[in-house]
Amino acid sequence: MRLSTVILPIHRWSEGQKIWRRAEDLGFHAAYTYDHLSWRSFRDGPWFGALPTLTAAATATERLRLGTLVTSPNFRHPVTLAKELITLDDVSGGRITLGIGAGGNGFDATALGQEAWTPRERADRFGEFVALLDRLLTEDAVSERGTFYSADEARNIPGCVQRPRLPFAVAATGPRGLKLTAKYGQAWVTTGDPKLYEEGTPEQSVAALRGQVDKLGKACAEAGRDVAELDKILLTGFTPDRGRPLESVDAFVDFAGRHRELGFTEIVIHWPIADSDFAADQTVFENIATEALAQLG
Repeated sequence: MRLSTVILPIHRWSEGQKIWRRAEDLGFHAAYTYDHLSWRSFRDGPWFGALPTLTAAATATERLRLGTLVTSPNFRHPVTLAKELITLDDVSGGRITLGIGAGGNGFDATALGQEAWTPRERADRFGEFVALLDRLLTEDAVSERGTFYSADEARNIPGCVQRPRLPFAVAATGPRGLKLTAKYGQAWVTTGDPKLYEEGTPEQSVAALRGQVDKLGKACAEAGRDVAELDKILLTGFTPDRGRPLESVDAFVDFAGRHRELGFTEIVIHWPIADSDFAADQTVFENIATEALAQLG
C-alpha cells in the first residue's frame, strides 16, 4: 500500500513550497492538490491555481509524484488542458498523475457564467472530455468535432514524458464513470459514499466501498480488462471516520488495514489545516507518514 497526501492550494508560495518539500522528505508516494477555482469553506480565503502550484512544486521537489484530485470539465477544456499537462509532465520529469472527475455543483459549476449542469449533462460531458483528452495526450495532431468539445488540428508535440501518456486516476462511482475508468484509467479514485458522511458508521462505509470495488471489477470485466491493473485510491476525510484515523498511528494503521483488505492500494490523507475540517496534530500526522506503512507489514 502507498501513502500520499493532498495539499490544499491555500498558501502563498513562500510558505507553500516548504510544505511540498516536507511532503517529499516524509516519504509520501505522491502529493496532490484540488483543482478548483474555490472550494467550500475556503471560498473567502486564499486559494491558488492547481496547475501553476503543481508546476512550482515540480521545481521544488525531485522524487515526489504530483497530481490533481481532481480536475473536472467544470472550467477546463481538453485542448488547453492537454497543453498544460504535457508541459507540467515535462517540467516534473514525468511525475504527474491526472486525477479527473465529472465535477459537481460547487462554485466551479457556475463561475464562468453558465447554469450548473444536471448529473446527466455532467456525465455526458465527462465521457466526451476524457476521450478527447486521451487522444490529445497521445497523438501529435488531433481534429475532433464533438457535441461539447472540439479540436481543430490541435498540436501536442513532443507529447508526455510518460508514455503513452501521463496516467489518469478517474474518480467515479456510477456505471458510466466506472466504464470510463475501465477504458481509460490507470487508477480509480473514490471518497466513499457521501450519503453516509453525516449519520453513517465506519462499518457501513466499508460495506459501501466494498460494493464500489465490486462494481469496478464488473466494469473492468465487461471491458475485457483485469481490475488488478488499476491502482485503487481512497481520498480520506469524507467517510464517517472523518478525522479519527489521524488521531494516532495505531488508529491510522487500523483504518488503512481495513481498507487494504478491500483492495485499496493507495490512501490519501489531507495535510493538516488548523481550524478546518482537516485539522490534525502535525506531529502525529508526520509520525503516520513515516511509521504507519511499516506497521501494516
